[in-house]
Amino acid sequence: MDQYLHAAIEQAKLGLAEGGIPIGSVIVHAGEIIGRGHNRRVQQGSCVLHAEMDALENAGRRSASVYRQCTLYTTLSPCAMCSGAILLYGIPSVIIAENRTFVGEEALLVSRGVEIQLLQDRDCIKMMQDFIHNRPELWNEDIGV
Repeated sequence: MDQYLHAAIEQAKLGLAEGGIPIGSVIVHAGEIIGRGHNRRVQQGSCVLHAEMDALENAGRRSASVYRQCTLYTTLSPCAMCSGAILLYGIPSVIIAENRTFVGEEALLVSRGVEIQLLQDRDCIKMMQDFIHNRPELWNEDIGV
């Protein structure tokens, strides 16, 4: 398994262990992880701390030229909010572990020139299926249902 995908999955597991939603993300620049994050909406009482947003927050203030050379890894297809942030900062490449449990704004990203790689990782699919089964109310809140 790719070390960056592994790091994103570890973030997802951390979120689950904290009582949150098991979605993780990392941002990679020049072979180095510059931001790690996991969905912390529950833990922080936040309406915006999805995994990708948390990873961006943890990457910190960087010039646009840095973000335009990054790859974002995420364990789940990015929602509209996170896709907007990807577009805003010009992140050119997104590796998605799975989209069987949720299809986000992949078409929008592709239409705007973002390269998408979809892996359909079995472990990520199972982790999300189990979470959605066990905590449907929390999942629906997270996706705005």
